Amino acid sequence: MTFFTDYTNLVLLAALLISGALLLWPLIAGRGRGGLSAAEATQLINRRNAVVVDLRGAPEYAAGHLPAARHLALDELQAKIGQIAKNKATPVLLVCQTGLQSNKATRIVEAAGYTEVHVLQGGLNAWQQAGMPVVK
Repeated sequence: MTFFTDYTNLVLLAALLISGALLLWPLIAGRGRGGLSAAEATQLINRRNAVVVDLRGAPEYAAGHLPAARHLALDELQAKIGQIAKNKATPVLLVCQTGLQSNKATRIVEAAGYTEVHVLQGGLNAWQQAGMPVVK
C-alpha cells in the first residue's frame, strides 16, 4: 500500500499509462488503418485482384494513373458507387494524389457495403516516389 503513497511511483505509473495509451492510439483512432505502402498495394493488386479506384479529376487521371485503375472522381463516388465491383467482398484500393481524399472516400465506400477498403498511403505521389509504374 505504500507504493501508492510515494509520489515518484505515481509519476512513473502515470508515465507508463500515458505512453501505453499513445502507442495504442493509432490502432484505436484509425481502426488500425494507416494505409498501404506502394509495395503492399502491389501485393494486394497482384495476389488478391484488388479493384483500384482513382478518385482524382479527369485531367489528373489522364496525366498518369496506376495500371488497371478505374477512374471515378470523388464528387461522383456516391452516385456511381455500385460500379466499383459486383462482389462487395473484393478488395478495393482507393487512390488520390496525396491520400487525403482517399481517407474521406473510405467512409462512403464502406457505407455502401464493401467490406475490404484500403487507401494507398501518400497517394500517387508516394507511388511515383517508390518508382512504381504509371500509365498515361
